[in-house]
Amino acid sequence: MSGFFGVASKNDCVLDVFFGTDYHSHLGTRRGGMAVYGENGFIRSIHNIENSPFRTKFDKDLDDFQGNVGIGCISDNEAQPLLVNSHLGSFAISTVGRINNLEALKAYCFEQGKTHFLEMSGGVINPTEMVAALINQKDDMIEGISHAQEMIDGSMSILILTPEGLYCARDRLGRTPVIIGKKEDAFCATFESTAFLNLGYHHYKDLGPGEIAFVDAEHFTQLKQPGNEMKICSFLWVYYGYPTSTYEGVNVETMRYACGDMLARRDDVKPDCVAGVPDSGTAHAVGYSNHSGIPFARPFIKYTPTWPRSFMPQNQSQRNLIAKMKLIPVEELIRDKKLLLIDDSIVRGTQLRETTEFLYESGAKEVHVRPACPPILFGCKYLNFSRSNSEMDLITRRVIFDLEEGEITPEVLADYANPDHPKYAKMLEEIRRRLKFTSLRYHRLDDMIESIGLDRCQLCTYCWDGKE
Repeated sequence: MSGFFGVASKNDCVLDVFFGTDYHSHLGTRRGGMAVYGENGFIRSIHNIENSPFRTKFDKDLDDFQGNVGIGCISDNEAQPLLVNSHLGSFAISTVGRINNLEALKAYCFEQGKTHFLEMSGGVINPTEMVAALINQKDDMIEGISHAQEMIDGSMSILILTPEGLYCARDRLGRTPVIIGKKEDAFCATFESTAFLNLGYHHYKDLGPGEIAFVDAEHFTQLKQPGNEMKICSFLWVYYGYPTSTYEGVNVETMRYACGDMLARRDDVKPDCVAGVPDSGTAHAVGYSNHSGIPFARPFIKYTPTWPRSFMPQNQSQRNLIAKMKLIPVEELIRDKKLLLIDDSIVRGTQLRETTEFLYESGAKEVHVRPACPPILFGCKYLNFSRSNSEMDLITRRVIFDLEEGEITPEVLADYANPDHPKYAKMLEEIRRRLKFTSLRYHRLDDMIESIGLDRCQLCTYCWDGKE
């Protein structure tokens, strides 16, 4: 994932951009960047944040930044924001999303005229640079942004910094949020509503799917009306959204309470306590405990002073090691106990299996697992949520491959996605056996959608049911 934050202010905006971007640190793994425009023109800085927090890397840059308009971003892969000088003028650009047809778009741009792209390490094109190139195919910024959205296979929200203000564009189907905040002397644009709460802004509006707007210090101007269809990512609430954030009027923390509540309604086990895998599983566990009356406990504690999030390193073995090292068991809460454990999801299964093993090693009698979402059967095509190189990295796909002796068709996958089908039950039992759980029960898709509270047609559920 990635996240961005932008400000247009009557006053110097640097600290707002700095802190607002930092509040997106849970969304990115590798790069952080800031760009501002002031009396000395554009100033930009980009740092690697794999081993140090955003604030640590950028704190020393603040004295060099000055300006009333600025943007910042946290990114999984590519360096951002980019500075661009074109026939549309000079601007800085940052994006959130994924492009699946980069090679086709590169060929298209070459066909339109002589141009070039600066390759990143590994020989790939920076997707944000591709977005800028598509925008520059047209005669004005609005037409260019619309053109880019139409050409991209995937999803792309865009934030553009100009000397006059910010262009803000939500991806065509609204898979990721773009939220506008306002205070007396400024507007901001953000992925996370959390990011402006302590900076004095209040919620002004959520951009709709495909909507384009322009903000300066005093005005919000709609440049393109939103489309009628929305497919916002459901995982915003289940996993990667921050608990204090709200999207489409639905708060993340309260959704997770509702999710845990519904998990408890369908359950019949009687554990001694309920626990959440820190951090995203915790609120789900609270909701389960509140409904069931089974005590909430923390049988393991995350050591937060030094360990980063488990997915911070790009290398999977390093992520697994960090996930193991940062969770410290409380043996007194584990020994001879029947535990019910709620995690946000099971992707590969490696980390949760190791967590279960150390609970048994610490004396647990039983470990019942309740993922807060349905089985993930498809890799994300839109937001880089799943970093799997192949769908066979998913434990569900490996199990289905073995159960079906390699014959996997869309019809077969539909059976395994159906919680009322016998094949679904066989898949869960095999996952339970391989990961050494006492019992396993996933959240049903219909229950998860009810937990969110939006119409099913407004939500992207592709990774669970393969429906676009």
